[in-house]
Amino acid sequence: MFCCFNNAYKINPAVFGSWMNILKSVDQSVLWLSDVGEIAKSNLRKEAKGRGVDPDRLVFARRVASSSEHLARHRLADLFLDTLPYNAHTTASDALWAGLPVVTHIGNSFAGRVAASLLSAVGLPELIRRTRADYEALAIELALDKQKLADIRRRLQGSHLTASLFDAALYAKRLETAFEAMYQRHQDGLAPDHIEVPARG
Repeated sequence: MFCCFNNAYKINPAVFGSWMNILKSVDQSVLWLSDVGEIAKSNLRKEAKGRGVDPDRLVFARRVASSSEHLARHRLADLFLDTLPYNAHTTASDALWAGLPVVTHIGNSFAGRVAASLLSAVGLPELIRRTRADYEALAIELALDKQKLADIRRRLQGSHLTASLFDAALYAKRLETAFEAMYQRHQDGLAPDHIEVPARG
C-alpha cells in the first residue's frame, strides 16, 4: 500500500500522474490519502478513472483524534510517496519516525528539498530522486521487491538511536554552535557569511 498524507493542495496533475503510473505498474496496490471534502474526492476519483485506474484504489483516511493513532497507522503502509514542488515537511518527519520509507523527487526550492534533507539526515539518500521518471521507477521497484523494501525499513527502524534527524540534543548543540559563530563574527566586525557546523559537533 502506498500513502501520502500531505495536504490536498500539494497534489498537482504531474504528481497525480506519477502516482497513477505507479499504481498501474503495481497490481492490486492502493493509494492512501488524507481525507478531503466530497468535491475533491470526486475530482480525484474522476481523474484516476480518466488515467485508467480504478477509482476505488484511492483510499481516504479519516481524521483521527490523537497523533499517536495517526502515527500508528503509518505502519500499515509500505511506502510514502512525496509531492513536488511542495514536499512533505511534518508529514515526512512523521512517516520516518514511524518507520515508513519516503520516496521523494527533489526540487529546486526550499519547499521542494525538505524531504531530501530529512532522508539525508536519517541515512537514506538512496530514496531521493532527481527526475519524475526515476521517482516513479524507484517506487515501483521497492513495491515489487519486498526484500529490498524490508531492508530499508529495518535500517530506518534502527535509526532512532543513531540518526541526526532524531537527535534533538545534537540539533540543539549544533544550533547553539551556529549562534555562537554568528555572534563571534559580529563581535569581530565581520560581514555575515555562511557558517559550517561540524557534523557531530
